[in-house]
Amino acid sequence: MLLKFVDGLVYDILKLPQGGRLGASVSFFVYDSIKILLLLYGMIFVIGVLRTFLPQEKVKGWMTGTGIFGNFGAALFGSVTPFCSCSSVPIFIGFMEAGVPLGVAFSFLITSPLVNEYLVVLMLGFFGWRIMALYVGSGILIGAVAGAVLGRMQLEKYLVRDLVVENGAITESQSFSDFGARMKFGFDEASSITKKIWLWVLIGVGIGAGIHNFVPQETLQRIAGSAGIFSVPIAVLVGVPMYGSCAAIVPIAIVLFQKGVPLGTALAFMMATAALSLPEAIMLRRAMKLELILVFFGVTTIAIIIIGYLFNVL
Repeated sequence: MLLKFVDGLVYDILKLPQGGRLGASVSFFVYDSIKILLLLYGMIFVIGVLRTFLPQEKVKGWMTGTGIFGNFGAALFGSVTPFCSCSSVPIFIGFMEAGVPLGVAFSFLITSPLVNEYLVVLMLGFFGWRIMALYVGSGILIGAVAGAVLGRMQLEKYLVRDLVVENGAITESQSFSDFGARMKFGFDEASSITKKIWLWVLIGVGIGAGIHNFVPQETLQRIAGSAGIFSVPIAVLVGVPMYGSCAAIVPIAIVLFQKGVPLGTALAFMMATAALSLPEAIMLRRAMKLELILVFFGVTTIAIIIIGYLFNVL
């Protein structure tokens, strides 16, 4: 329904030509902006209401004591959520609001776009169940291990305090008279955070729309396929700035593989494109300082490169 509305707005009302890059970019921008903002508001509202039943101190105590198992749990949860890298940001923010440790929240943020049911189906159809299972397992492993590493680096000082630490904290002594009061808390929190982050969402999606529709796939395939032993890190560095759905990423990886690019290189490109993107970084800029974004991207990129080389060896 939303896609039909956006197509009607872009092609019928604005009269942009169908099949052109400008029309596709505007359609991409409008559709993803509405989808992500609705998801942002809705997920923060739901998490806000749920938080009224679990004060922040209890959530912190529950999640902090789980160690690496908390990272694997968050990674497994991320693997069953059908979100892209940008759509995962609202839930990540909600986790931080609830007092979930930073490393555990990062495990979800990494795995959610990296492994989901759409990608599993496409991988199964194109590569078979063995490679699909290896991909899913390595994606969950990347999320859990990278999140654990980030959690041990004590990076909380790089969070934007007014958004993800102090805003909306629920104490043990705070009580809610009825469900209506809990709903009001959820609405207030969702409205507050959405007002702070909406501009960053639009900027991020705008950049993603431009990259998605104006960067030729042939250019990416040529770069990733002609680098020899350095093909894995180059493929990852090429994939990070990209932004697109799994339906678009998997066929590119297939073409790379069919043109003689090693499997690990093709899958590393797909992982980098799915898990990391410039629009995601811009959206995260409202929740954390640049230093933390760079560390997050760096640790995740290194993990993907290692997995890519392992796939090539196997």
